[in-house]
Amino acid sequence: MGPDYKMQDMDEKENVLTSLLDSVEEYSKTSFELFKLKRLDKASDLASTAISRIAAIFAYILFLLMASIGAAFWLGALMGKVWYGFFAVAAFYGLLGLIVYFVIHKGLKRFLADMIINQALK
Repeated sequence: MGPDYKMQDMDEKENVLTSLLDSVEEYSKTSFELFKLKRLDKASDLASTAISRIAAIFAYILFLLMASIGAAFWLGALMGKVWYGFFAVAAFYGLLGLIVYFVIHKGLKRFLADMIINQALK
């Protein structure tokens, strides 16, 4: 067991260390790529959910607008003047807005926040 043996032992340790460092580097790169792909998946899921909900809300708003205009004309015809119907519909929405704001505002706010958080953590 001379100096050659110690030299071989050092070369083997160096090779093992180099191999280990290469493996750690490859693992780090793979982990980072996996992290990026998971974030991309989450972002695309959130974006697609938001877009589909915005489209549904837009369609509902158009429906509500057309139904309100129809109800206003109908009520106006019943009351004798068209503009009475528009005031009646406006008063209904004003009352509804006050009820939502003063009665269910906190619960609605909490529900929407929980829904957003659940979607983000899904």
